[in-house]
Amino acid sequence: MTYPGPGDEPYVGPPPTRRPEPWERAHAYWPPVPGPVLWDRPPPPPWLPPLPPAVRWAPPPGTPPHDLPQPYLLVMRSRDWAWWRPLLGLLLLAVVYLVAATVVVFLTLATGIGPDFAQMDFADPLTLLFTNLSLIVAIPVVWLAWVTAHGMSRTWSSSVLARLRWRLVLPYSLMALATLGAGIGLSVLAGFLAGEEHVTGPVASFGWLLLVVLLTTPLQSAAEEYLFRGYLSQSIAAWVRHPVAGAVTAAVVTAALFSAAHLPPDVPTFLDRFAFGLAASAVVWLTGGLEAAIVLHAVNNVLVFVLAGALGEGVITEQVPGGAGLLFLLVSLLSVAAYVALVGRSRRRLLPETHTAALDLRTPGVPAPVAAG
Repeated sequence: MTYPGPGDEPYVGPPPTRRPEPWERAHAYWPPVPGPVLWDRPPPPPWLPPLPPAVRWAPPPGTPPHDLPQPYLLVMRSRDWAWWRPLLGLLLLAVVYLVAATVVVFLTLATGIGPDFAQMDFADPLTLLFTNLSLIVAIPVVWLAWVTAHGMSRTWSSSVLARLRWRLVLPYSLMALATLGAGIGLSVLAGFLAGEEHVTGPVASFGWLLLVVLLTTPLQSAAEEYLFRGYLSQSIAAWVRHPVAGAVTAAVVTAALFSAAHLPPDVPTFLDRFAFGLAASAVVWLTGGLEAAIVLHAVNNVLVFVLAGALGEGVITEQVPGGAGLLFLLVSLLSVAAYVALVGRSRRRLLPETHTAALDLRTPGVPAPVAAG
């Protein structure tokens, strides 16, 4: 993508398709003496030819919906942007998701083999399965909001390329395993040293639990990222409009909502989830898509659930332990910060696209997306 050079006029959108003809300007300035506004003036004389139908600019079919390159958080601000579209999308998302999640719960109860939701034991395969399914349905709901409320392809919720960039998943997964794996391992070790945790052995049906975790937890993590970072963050940033202010506002608001949605039992646990949400927003901003955030979320949840099932109920994985709370929180913060740092440092090697392609009418053709420098 080429940007305006020194002395060039800034590009502010599609220009007029043509200049008005002299006789068209005569219509605009008739009568030739000062008078009221155009629509209150008398009609032009009959010797002026009639005006042709108005010509409206329209991009060629299939071109990107942006006239300028946009960062991921401003993808919603397309040619058809309006302030009410995110409101409509959020309302649609809330209603449809509530209906979809309710249907999942009713189907669960109708089977007669559903879990005991009162206990909410995530080491139980059935509880984890149906909880994950009730969250996974958020993915098509978010896509529906993009298509219905914004008139844009559902794939714009994934990245600035309007798709998931699978080439980034493996390197980000290795970074997450190195950082989060070390952090979670140190946290469990700290719990053992503090005497608050003890191994009770693998839980019953550990094989089924492992299968459920590997098959559904990555999708559950992706659903939460599509919801919080793929739609809510974009809605907030689009209203704020300024790239930096919008990114900061969206990160803080969505991190707070993300932490509150996990029902933290105490302040340290809330801060832990809040920092996790900030880290997810940071890697989205650094990479121009959801891939790094989905990997961060999925690797964390898979490791937590597998450890909870392998070590037994004596290991606390859903909240910050009481006695070693500050140490646990510090280790957790350092691990997610290390992941963000690795993702940021890898941009020169992986070159994730950070801006959308745009239809710049000053040059022919559609330019390639902008890669991180």
